[in-house]
Amino acid sequence: MITNILIRLLHRLPIGWLQLNHNRTRLIAAVGGVTFANILIFMQLGFMGALFSTSVFTHKNLSTDLVLLPSNFLSLREATSFPRRRIYQAESHPAVVSADPIYIGQVFWTDPVGGDTAQFRVLGVPPDSPDPIFLNKTIQAELPKLKQPDKAILDIKTRQLNPDITKAILEKGSYDLELNNLQFHFVGTFTQGGSFGDDGSIIVSTDAFMRLFRNRQPGTPTLALIHLAPGSDAHKVAREINALLPEGDTIAMTKQQFIDAEQNYQAQQTPIGFVFGFGVVMAFVVGLVIVYQVLTTDVQDHLAEYATFKAIGYSQGFFRGIVFEEALSLAILGFVPGLVVSIFLYAFASRATGLPIEMQFGRPAFVFSLTLIMCVLSGLIATNRLAHADPADLF
Repeated sequence: MITNILIRLLHRLPIGWLQLNHNRTRLIAAVGGVTFANILIFMQLGFMGALFSTSVFTHKNLSTDLVLLPSNFLSLREATSFPRRRIYQAESHPAVVSADPIYIGQVFWTDPVGGDTAQFRVLGVPPDSPDPIFLNKTIQAELPKLKQPDKAILDIKTRQLNPDITKAILEKGSYDLELNNLQFHFVGTFTQGGSFGDDGSIIVSTDAFMRLFRNRQPGTPTLALIHLAPGSDAHKVAREINALLPEGDTIAMTKQQFIDAEQNYQAQQTPIGFVFGFGVVMAFVVGLVIVYQVLTTDVQDHLAEYATFKAIGYSQGFFRGIVFEEALSLAILGFVPGLVVSIFLYAFASRATGLPIEMQFGRPAFVFSLTLIMCVLSGLIATNRLAHADPADLF
């Protein structure tokens, strides 16, 4: 069936496919190698995608036009603070409608029932701000409950969170947890999920944040959300605000620049970003070696046939066409099962880790392109010895 399809497509005898199909054991080994390489690449890209998406969960959920940050900002997880008077300086710009300070910290909590330890990202926000703090309407609707300094809302997608806690909040409207030796009443929930650095998130008021982190001061926010008048050019206003802040300890950037800065840091300056990127390269090399070994053996087994073709005048391009045909066959036969297996592995890994490991749009096309390049490159290397060989030497 495949042979007939290739004959119609190529309008000639599919020599490359027939050579591959002649030795079924070798064909299965080659397809298995390509499939394995595809699965490795898919999984590395899946984890890398989860790293990038989870690292900006908080960033994307903030309702703002500009973000005011410490000038040495690299990542929200490692962000320092800046003087609150910089917010007042930014508010002096005529396009700024309001600015809200946000405080961020990390706290560990151990479940007294199961013994599991979770690390929470804690956000301290002004619950009575006239402008929305979050794009998530569920979270925004819960903020008025935080006006008392012992109230909090909890991310119910926190990794390994005791389901009884979620059930109690949803059914009874409250659940008490102890954080840093302080009793907090959790009176609401939201859905976000953990990241590679934090298991989940907690949102409290600014006053509650100061109770929870006694070493922090109200005058040292982590960032500020700046809301602009309708029609304002965010990039232009950011440049003008930065000109108002000559001290150099604070910088204003657009929300997209804020997101890009975080993702660039994760990709280029963290070990885990390097590991996943390097894993993709190594998976490509593994597939390249496997396919090269198979095609080299195939070329060696058919040297007499290649010599005959060369002796009667066929060019190197003809041999490369055969190799491309073999490479395309291997790429397709190895990619399809690799994609199917990876989809199931994504679902399994997502359930096991609580990370959003998903088959993003465009990723299959990217991986297939890598697979095709891998197979073609292997074939070209395998047939390189034929380029300058004398037909008489090949017999």
